[in-house]
Amino acid sequence: MAKLSLWSPEGALIERRVRANARVATGSYAALDAAGIETWAAEILRDFAKLADVGAIVPVGHGAAAAIIRGDSLACPPLDYEDAIPASARAAYEAQRDPFFETGSPSLPDGLNLGAQIFRLEAQDPDLAQGTQILPWAQYWSWLLSGVAASEVTSLGCHTDLWNPLTGSASRLAERHGWAERLAPLRRAGDVLGMLTPAWVARTGLPADTEVHCGLHDSNAALLAARGFAEIADSESTVLSTGTWFVAMRSPKDAASLDTGDLDEARDCLINVDAFGKPVPSARFMGGREIETLIGLDTRQIDIAADQPALLAALPGVLASGAMVLPSFAPGFGPFPDARGRWIARPDDHAARRAAVSLYAAFVADAALRLIGTKERLLIEGRFAEGQVFVRALAALRPDLRIYIGKAHNDVSYGALRLLDATLPSVEPLELVTPLDVDISSYHDRWRREVSQMEAAA
Repeated sequence: MAKLSLWSPEGALIERRVRANARVATGSYAALDAAGIETWAAEILRDFAKLADVGAIVPVGHGAAAAIIRGDSLACPPLDYEDAIPASARAAYEAQRDPFFETGSPSLPDGLNLGAQIFRLEAQDPDLAQGTQILPWAQYWSWLLSGVAASEVTSLGCHTDLWNPLTGSASRLAERHGWAERLAPLRRAGDVLGMLTPAWVARTGLPADTEVHCGLHDSNAALLAARGFAEIADSESTVLSTGTWFVAMRSPKDAASLDTGDLDEARDCLINVDAFGKPVPSARFMGGREIETLIGLDTRQIDIAADQPALLAALPGVLASGAMVLPSFAPGFGPFPDARGRWIARPDDHAARRAAVSLYAAFVADAALRLIGTKERLLIEGRFAEGQVFVRALAALRPDLRIYIGKAHNDVSYGALRLLDATLPSVEPLELVTPLDVDISSYHDRWRREVSQMEAAA
């Protein structure tokens, strides 16, 4: 989903627009719809120019995406990370990757390791290695708008295989392949790269002095937003960002104690890098995608506020019937990458089915949080923070944590806004989560036994 939001300098949301993602067939791979997003963005920015005096633009992008540019245009369409890499190319790439203890980047399916994408593209077209620059996805948009090319650590440190988060420099793999020297110059996320180009001024009607900032990775923008809360700020805490991906990012109280040996790369653990260059132990799974798969055509999702009483009321029946979901419905990802998901006693009732899916999401989230040593505080933000069964089940599983939810629906963009003004107050106060008032311990024990048996049989 592409999003554009317009904010006041005081942190009030003025307008927000979204566009569904599309994939573009190139003949040899599926690409991101860069041209379609550009056309859409120009139209929305023209609308925004009529609503406010825009002073700055901060691009935010998902990880595992980059643009290879030559001169003033794309050298090739940006590859979609969900496009499967041919087995022979993947095997050749795997033989050259640096070890996890150096990069904090696990071997991931498809094109989720950015290095694998570049390796594949250059194997298909060796000319891409000549006279080109590599820009992370967020910085592609800041370059397009300002004409200034840059790279940035939150994007480079996002399971790309291109970065060593402990040394703060390019990986040995990136050096060997010449990618390091082709990465655009490193800048900070909040740096002003330049003003909006005259072409974009004419195209959008925005002021000529509109500043274009370098920008950052989306999960790191959510982390920045979370750190604006006094309860999280400089404390030992973890932020669980929920959307298509559920990404848990831990801010250790003692960053010097970070050891990649504590992380299990086979279970989708990794090290991200925050906007200030500090390593962030992380774990993730494709929670939103799994939830959508499990609910199927049922448009009544697990996070709609009006439906929460019905989902909570359905819980006792779910527990009594033993209806449950076992991982994983996004094979290759998360704490149980080799497991193949299935239902046990799938309910016919819509509310019961969604309640069981909510419990499943909480159980997998708990497993991910334990992998990175989450303790003391947890903030759940994003769309699924609205799911009461999900967040309250997690609170029941983790009585050792103070678990909060953020009510704002624009955490990522608000985090980007805090790059412009770190003193901005949080939009709404955090809400402390109360555990479920039904006992899920024996149900959870059974779930863990079932998962253990699945893993043993795999």
